[in-house]
Amino acid sequence: MNTELCFASAAELRPLIDSRQVSIVELVELFYQRIEALNPRLNAYLALCPDLALAEARAAQRETQKGRRKGPLHGIPVSVKDLEMTRDIPTTLGSAVFRDRVPSMDSVVVERLRQAGAILLGKTNTPELGLSGTTENRLGGPCRNPWDPERTAGGSSGGAAAALAAGLCTLATGSDGGGSIRIPASFSGVFGIKPSQGRVPRYGGYGRPSANHFSQPGPMSRGVEDTALLLQVLAGPDSRDPGSLRDAPPDYLAGLNDGVAGWRIAWSADLGYAPVEQEVAQATREAAQAFAGLGAVVEEAGLVIEDPFPAFWDIFATAAHTSYGQLFQQHWGQLTDYGQYALEHGASVSGADYSRALLRVDQLRRQMETFFDRYDLLLTPTMAVTAFSIEQRPTVIAGKPVEPFWGYLPFTFPINMSGQTASSVPCGFSSAGLPIGLHIIGPRGAEAKVLRASAAFEQARPWRHLRPPVS
Repeated sequence: MNTELCFASAAELRPLIDSRQVSIVELVELFYQRIEALNPRLNAYLALCPDLALAEARAAQRETQKGRRKGPLHGIPVSVKDLEMTRDIPTTLGSAVFRDRVPSMDSVVVERLRQAGAILLGKTNTPELGLSGTTENRLGGPCRNPWDPERTAGGSSGGAAAALAAGLCTLATGSDGGGSIRIPASFSGVFGIKPSQGRVPRYGGYGRPSANHFSQPGPMSRGVEDTALLLQVLAGPDSRDPGSLRDAPPDYLAGLNDGVAGWRIAWSADLGYAPVEQEVAQATREAAQAFAGLGAVVEEAGLVIEDPFPAFWDIFATAAHTSYGQLFQQHWGQLTDYGQYALEHGASVSGADYSRALLRVDQLRRQMETFFDRYDLLLTPTMAVTAFSIEQRPTVIAGKPVEPFWGYLPFTFPINMSGQTASSVPCGFSSAGLPIGLHIIGPRGAEAKVLRASAAFEQARPWRHLRPPVS
């Protein structure tokens, strides 16, 4: 089969599968051939399930031959981030502690993929418990960027982004608790959207459940239409997740190509507090101005927010400690340094600290809600830098010292705090040939609007034809 099919979109594959021009079984075999050849260089996958996937592919092919389709993803090869529980497939959460665990249940995200007819190829690499913006753990080598394997693919959905960029799956699931879809999308030159808080339910996992203030599963792909298609499958309420939004999602494909004419769009280079690498600032500013050529009014935002990371970190780390701290009491020496750091901080947060952090979340949410009374969208850089060398996080950006753990991602985690939706679209390259992402932020519940703007940008400045060196 033509290896170009590994870079075809789900929208392109569906009619080929329905008309039997493409065999689902042969398509899945083709992906595994590519994974066998390229994954040793990228470490995009932690676990593969070829026997199960090929059995499902044969069953799906029989349905196709009868003129039947199981669902909107019938026969489409998909990767699943290894923070999602998968029945009969190893689920490690990126931790050596869970190296050998094989669940007997699926998360709600995986349930919906299976119901839609997707073929699960395997589990993509992630940092331990999703606690890092880059993808290194104690299960094997770091996840590497297909554009430059000496650099990080980002995290915590780093394996998903690397697999997409290298043509090792058609669609991918990620999750985003502080930027974990948008960080690797920007670093790896793919497209992803963080849905509004509660739009895609979370259910199923190890440990004790804790209040989910920030984290959202979401779709990733090489183009906007595919991401909209996958979000349609994943979104919608589930009674097992009390934080899921109760209203049914809109049709994300309807009106996708209607453009942004007449919209009022704000641009901010720094949100009033973030240092940004010059090449990133220049590329994203030019990308933002492209919306003026699409009929929108683009204005300097004048938005200034007070650095919200201390409040974010108190809540994020406390949730990690609540969920997993007890599980790791007997396995402390097996944790990564950043895993220990997060769980220790979560254990140290007092009730008063936590209450003050929640107040800061409320303040930021109100500030952003008021801002969006005036604007349809807000544009920023997705990241402050391009992908850096593995385990060499920047300590200085644009001449200013930054905290290595989070200084390179100042634009993503505030949107988790505000509960809004945001995408990262590829918008250019650095002089070193590394992808740069534009951050498109919308009001809460406005995934359709963000996808529509992303589609307009993709049509004006297409990126799907671009391939990284490792592909």
